[in-house]
Amino acid sequence: MRVVFSDHVRLQRMLDFEAALARAEARVGVIPPSAAPAIEAKCRAELFDMDALARATALAGSPAIPMVKQLTALVAEGEPDAMRFVHWGATSQDAIDTGLVLQLRDALDLIEADLAQLARALAQLTRDHRLTPVVGRTWLQHALPITFGLETAGWLDATNRHRARLREIRPRALTLQFGGAVGTLAALGSRGLDVAAALAEDLGLALPDLPWHSHRDRVAEVGTTLGLLVGTLGKIARDVSLHMQTDVAEVFEPAAEGRGGSSTMPHKRNPVGSVASLAAAIRVPALVSVMLTGMVQEYERGAGGWQAEWETLPELVTLTAGALRHMLDVVSGLEVDAARMRQNLETTRGQILAEAVAMALGASLGRLAAHRLVGEACHRASEEGRHLRDVLAEDARVRAQLAPADLDRLFDPVNYVGVVAALIDRTIAASRPGR
Repeated sequence: MRVVFSDHVRLQRMLDFEAALARAEARVGVIPPSAAPAIEAKCRAELFDMDALARATALAGSPAIPMVKQLTALVAEGEPDAMRFVHWGATSQDAIDTGLVLQLRDALDLIEADLAQLARALAQLTRDHRLTPVVGRTWLQHALPITFGLETAGWLDATNRHRARLREIRPRALTLQFGGAVGTLAALGSRGLDVAAALAEDLGLALPDLPWHSHRDRVAEVGTTLGLLVGTLGKIARDVSLHMQTDVAEVFEPAAEGRGGSSTMPHKRNPVGSVASLAAAIRVPALVSVMLTGMVQEYERGAGGWQAEWETLPELVTLTAGALRHMLDVVSGLEVDAARMRQNLETTRGQILAEAVAMALGASLGRLAAHRLVGEACHRASEEGRHLRDVLAEDARVRAQLAPADLDRLFDPVNYVGVVAALIDRTIAASRPGR
């Protein structure tokens, strides 16, 4: 991703626009046919003086202005007649924005490829632990039993939605920007629409109904969509890092030489991949905010908001790619300790299944009465350090309704996970190719 948004590639994508513009204009008869190959031959970033371009950009306030000057000079060296048709009828923002769109196309390809791998890894993890019982936690406290497959299915379900979002935004985001100085294509006379159509076709981009140079919802949508994705990656990272706590110790990031250690404590196994993703999840929302704030632009060319995108969006995309790759590595090699999960289910000495007993008793005693009875038993079990089942077994009101075998069944966590199997199966099915 750093290559996609490197200075070299940024320049090359603007030059790709210039080369395609020349081809399109030659195709529709706006410039001489001989001019296009002469211009295209010089649209190579390695031919440009990057240091001079950087210095001139600082003075011009735009990289396109000195780029066009250098390109014109390069064309003039070999084809003086063709130099007159460099950047014909276009404006700086056309080159910068369309170049950005071409970069975003490459970036989205990379992100979608890694996201597809993450979905596959999550689907496999979910299948493997479809019925592995684990503590379900609310407000960081033990709540009810779930399966670890249900938790990972939640990660997968969100990942599926992000894949759908990325597919949905591509036609809007990967759109040509070509409008000339103020969006009228006046410099091209009556041929402006013909050139725009030929240019969009040449670059493989969608042709908008209207130039969008001062309406930034397209690039802001990319930023906000990636912000949502990073939020989910942060959620997965948070769950993994909490599961890795010494006192919980239910899952672990993949082990490797030098991974997750400490400079002073030999025993440490830190959630380094999760922490990297969490760091991105902390940084990205502020960058999304810049993209949204930058949408408020002045008339036909933004003064500050547009320019704020130039560094913000590449950083946002790169952070997203990094967080995604870290979580892909984590999920693909995640170590799950099912025995420890079973052990943690007994931490509260059966109280995690208090609701199961209350529901069973509620059928005959009524919900409120059953809730009160089981609540009193939980309090007594906590005070005396005993298992809830043993306390309930001593209560005559419970014995009148539930046999010892009934209590045994109620205190087996796998019997109180509801319809998790069906929920998991639906989520995995939705993740299959073509869905």
